[in-house]
Parts: sequence; C-alpha cells; structure tokens
Amino acid sequence: MVDNSDTNSKMAEGLAKEFNAKNPGIVVKVETRPQGTEGDNLVKTRLSTGDMTDVFQYNSGSLMQALAPTKNLVAVDDQPWAGKLDENFKTSVTSEQKLFGAPFGTYNAGAILYNREVYQKNGLRVPTTWDEFMANNAKLKAAGVAPVIQSYGETWTSQLFVLGDFHNVTAAQPDFAEKYTANQAKYATTPAALAGFEHLQEVHAAGYTNKDFASAKLNDAVEQLAKGTGAHYPILSGIISQLLGTFPEEKDTIGLFPIPGDDAAKNGLTVWAPAGAYIPASTTGEKLDAARKFLAFIASPEGCAAQANATVINGPFAVQGCTLPDDVPQVVKDMQTYIDKPGASSLALEFLSPVKGPALEQICVEVGSGIRKAPDGAKLYDEDVKKQAQQLGLPGWS
Repeated sequence: MVDNSDTNSKMAEGLAKEFNAKNPGIVVKVETRPQGTEGDNLVKTRLSTGDMTDVFQYNSGSLMQALAPTKNLVAVDDQPWAGKLDENFKTSVTSEQKLFGAPFGTYNAGAILYNREVYQKNGLRVPTTWDEFMANNAKLKAAGVAPVIQSYGETWTSQLFVLGDFHNVTAAQPDFAEKYTANQAKYATTPAALAGFEHLQEVHAAGYTNKDFASAKLNDAVEQLAKGTGAHYPILSGIISQLLGTFPEEKDTIGLFPIPGDDAAKNGLTVWAPAGAYIPASTTGEKLDAARKFLAFIASPEGCAAQANATVINGPFAVQGCTLPDDVPQVVKDMQTYIDKPGASSLALEFLSPVKGPALEQICVEVGSGIRKAPDGAKLYDEDVKKQAQQLGLPGWS
C-alpha cells in the first residue's frame, strides 16, 4: 500500500512490475491510500486491527516512531541488505536499536538552489561559510541581480533558512535534537539554532531579497531563478521538478549548495530522508518470506533502477551501489556529492524529533520581512512548540 501521489504510485507500480517479472512465484499488487491526515489515520487503524497489506509505504523519521514500530512492524536488521543503507536513512527507520524499513524514493534537501550561469558571469564561487555567502550577495546586488529570492506569498517556503540549517546546528551541538525533544534545549538560547532566524533577518536588513518577496509565490520564485533575475533560492530541492516542468532547458543551469554556517570545515547538507517500505507484524509465514524478498529488491540497485525507470528522480538514493541515471538534473548531482562524503550530510530536525510547531512559517515570514527581530522570532517559536509537545504527551513538557 502506498499513498496516491503521482510519483509514489508510479514508483510502486514500477517496483511491482520488475519484481513480479523476476519472481514468478510471487505476485505484488499495488493498493493506494489517500494522502494527508485521512491516509495517516487509515495506516494507523489498519495496523492496530492487524488488517494491513503485507508491505506498506509510510514516512520515515519521527512519524514512523509514532507507529510504535517495535510492536507493529517486523525488524529487518538481520537482512543482508541492511548494511548497504546510507547512515542518515538508517537513523530515520531505527527504533530502540532495531531497523524497520527499506528506502522508498530518494533524498530531498533543504538547501540553496542557485543559478550557475549568474555565478559564472559574476565570477563567484560556491560559498562554504555564511560570510562568503553574504559577500557573494553584495556582488550580485551591485550587478543588478536579486541576490536571495523569497516567496512569502506561499508561507511554507519561508522556513528553509531555519529548517535547512539543521546540519549546522547538529555540527555545533550533536545532542540538540535529543535535548530539544526533552525540553532541555531551545532555539532562542542555542546560538547555532538561533542562527537560522538571524539569517532571515540579515538577508532582509541588507536589502538582498527580490522586490516582490512579500507577495511572490513558488512559481514566481522558480521563474526568477530560472531566468537569472534572482540568484539564490533557499528551498526544498524537490521543487526542481516544478522548475523543470516549466523551464526544461535549465536542467544544467540550476545547481545546489548547503546553507552555509560559520565553519567551512563542517559545511554540509540538511537532508529529508526517503519514505520507508515496512512489513507489518500481521504478515507471517510464506507472506513474510515474500515480503522480505520484496524489501530486499527495493533496497537493491535493481530496485533503484525500477524506481528511476518509473518516474523522474529528484534526489540521491539511500542504498550503496545504486547509481543515478545520466540525465538527472544538476541539483541532484550536486546533492550526491554531499551524500557520498562522510559527515557532509545530516537529517532535518523533523526526522529526529516529533516537536514541531504550526506557526513556524508565519514567524519566518515576520522575521524575514523585518516585522519581528530574530531573537523574538526564535522565542515565539519555542512557545509555539510547547502546546504540540504537551499534546504528544512527551516527558519534560508538562
């Protein structure tokens, strides 16, 4: 069972078709479910009643933890392919030292998409520190290019300077996610975590955003980046598919680099892990053997190839030995270099902690528009997450 998004249903059909062809004794059929809360509730209900499909696709990270994996899922640590998984993905499907999923899909990143032609024309190099990034912005502004594109007309897009900066938070304070979940660390009082809010403020205060930042929508931002009227766009890398849908000729023009921090030596990418393919505890006997075989196929180079044949690949795979198709966009090639380098990528906070408040996008718009100062924004967000942590009944938040 997979969600009914176009990409995921195509990927599932592609995997089933290839697997069925290679395994004549087993038939994999694909069932789809709604996306969003409705689909979420369906997964949880079917798991609790023991009525789940033999294999199902679902989020990795803290949402997977909410499924009570040790009770409801079959552990797969003992499978030969488990050792071939990328470390970030392993972390996102591990609970109580046990591994529960195979990667379904590819990585996404919270990063800066940039126009390589604009960089070339202005003699710029990819920055590895925030100071270098701001120096590039000064040169771009002088050349008449909007240095940083923001699209606050679509509020969710405002969050990436904060959410995409988490690699730098982890590099400075490796236990932040754990302490944050236990209510022992805050954005406002942790300098590395506050930095994301400060970046929003600095870019606005320096006049580095596009003129229409307050009203621009995602499609406006994508157009400015593709046409080179804007140089940088802090966003999720997956939007490259939208950009290439409208501007296919810019496949090699748009590149990606991580949101830079203070230390060039620790420069790295904040990644969103692929979803997982899981086996529910209700799958037993011959069906369990077949399900294990199917997961082994998903987590193999053949499985990656089946996914690549079925849909456009917008990020690196999480399995060693999988290769990207030659025609992937430059953004994906750039991401791969960070995934390949040990220590140069780490998970976004939402994969490590269930604590996330609903008001972050609104707060980021205010800080990024000069309406609220960065420390106030961080403080307000710390307040915002409290309610949600209490609703989840997390220890330390009562």
